This record gives sequence, C-alpha cells and structure tokens, in this order.
Amino acid sequence: MTVITGAAGFIASYLAKALNEAGHTKLILVDDFSIESKKRNWTKLQFEHCIDREAFLPWFVENSQSINCVFHLGARTDTTEKSQEILDHLNLHYSQTIWQICSQAKIPLIYASSAATYGLGEFGYKDEHSLSSNLQPLNLYGKSKNDFDIWALAQKSAPPQWYGLKFFNVYGPNEYHKGRMASVVFHTFNQIKEKGSMQLFRSHNPNYKDGEQLRDFVYVKDVAKVCQFLMRNLPKSGLYNLGSGTARTFYDLARLTFEALDLAPQITFIDTPLDIRDKYQYFTEADMSKLLKIGYNEGFHSLEEGVSDYVKTHLGKEL
Repeated sequence: MTVITGAAGFIASYLAKALNEAGHTKLILVDDFSIESKKRNWTKLQFEHCIDREAFLPWFVENSQSINCVFHLGARTDTTEKSQEILDHLNLHYSQTIWQICSQAKIPLIYASSAATYGLGEFGYKDEHSLSSNLQPLNLYGKSKNDFDIWALAQKSAPPQWYGLKFFNVYGPNEYHKGRMASVVFHTFNQIKEKGSMQLFRSHNPNYKDGEQLRDFVYVKDVAKVCQFLMRNLPKSGLYNLGSGTARTFYDLARLTFEALDLAPQITFIDTPLDIRDKYQYFTEADMSKLLKIGYNEGFHSLEEGVSDYVKTHLGKEL
C-alpha cells in the first residue's frame, strides 16, 4: 500500500488521481477530511483507507510493514502563517516522525519541500545540499521547510531512498479550495467570469515593471509524473527542484488565461498587500539539471500548454 498525506489538498489529491489512473488503488489517504470545501478532491478516489492526520502516526507505527512508499505532501502551506507552533507541529515535528518510521521500516519517502526555502535567491536556485544551511527564506513557512531539509540531511538513519521535492509555483486542477493561495490562473479565470478583467499585483521593486515579476510555474500534471518516476525508479536520494526550469511573468500567466478563453487581455494593477510586500519573491527559476541527470525525460508542459489545458479541460468544468 502507498501512503499519501495531505490527500484532500491540491497536489496530493491530484497525485492520488494520477496513481489511480496508473492502476494503483491500494492507497492510504491521510488528512483532515472534515473540511467541506476539499471533499470533491478525494471522495471519488479509489483507496483502501482514509485516516485523520492526528490518528495516522500511531496507525503507521502499527502497519508500517504493509507500506511500500510514502508521499508526505501534507503541510501547513499558507505563506502568511504567523504561528510558529502550528508550523513546528505540521511542517517539522510531524515530518520528522514520518521520516523516523520510514527509516526503521525501510520505506521509501518522497516529501514536499518548497522553493520558498530559496528566499530572494541570493545563492541561486540550485538544489545542492551544501547550500541548504545558507538559505534565507522570506517567511516562517519557507523557514519550516528549510529547517526540515537541513534536519534530514544531517540524519545518520534515513529511509532507504528519500526525495525532498522543492516545489516551485504549482498550478492546475484541484486548487479551487486554496483561496488567496490559489494560482494566478485560477484567480484570473474567476475574475474574468465575474468582471471581465484581471488585477495583478503592482511591482514595488524598481528592477521589475508591473506584471513582469518572474516565477517558475509548473503544471500539477508534471509534478505528478515526477512523483511517479521517483516511486518507480528509486534513483539517488536527496533534495530535488521541481519546477519547469523556465521563469515566466505573471502578465504572461494572466494573458494566456484570457487567450484560452478566446478573449483579449484586460489586465490592470493593484498594490501588493502590505502583509506580503516585503516577503515577495520577484524571481524564481528552478535549476532542473539534477532531476534530468538521474534520468527524468518525460518533459514539462510549456506555460502555453499548461494554462490552455487547465482552463479548457478543467476550470470550465469545475466552476
């Protein structure tokens, strides 16, 4: 059986669907399943058991011998979270316990790190282990992810294979419940439906024009493919970037959403909210050479391909 934590959330629920489509139905789904807004993400999946995240760890200890792989994608993902206690519990201590059980039971572990660990990119965006202790995340969420990466790298006892995936800006189906944290594609689609236009954040950095802030956007379908590749092939353990490898502007993201709906772009700008303005990444771009070097050759959707597929195949049906 395969464990997927965070299974009611965005990336994990899409991965579970992709695993189902590949013939994997003996899944253990772990999350807080009481959240009504997430139910459509998981209720149609094929699985063996659904387990509340607070009940999972003792269950895992008792049943570890029947588990062949763990995808630990559950976390507190709100980048504006201010509670150190919540982040320590969900993003650090919970992950450490899963690591320890996987180590003892010799279970491969694939877990979610984040590009938020890179901060302003002072040290670049290479997934080299030696850089982890130097990184300066811009918020407590990014720090919690980097703290776990550093802790994992220091462990003498480890799962037989482990992979910390530094997710960049993931977009795609099953993110509808994320509110403010949903992708610009999702928000653009909704604003077009409501008002016929889209408001992007204005740049507060003189080096970037409005809308020309650059991020590495990666389609969730590609994320699921990489996760399955790691599960099948079990290459060299370590931290791996998971982006597209190409930085694009937020303006491109919004423009392509309009184009997928056969509409001319109507895009204006508003000030970036004060609570995230000084914690804002103006550029991210994953160095993907490490993942490619271990044999991943299935490619990535271009932004044009990903946005078109998301809007035409999914968003129109979800809403």
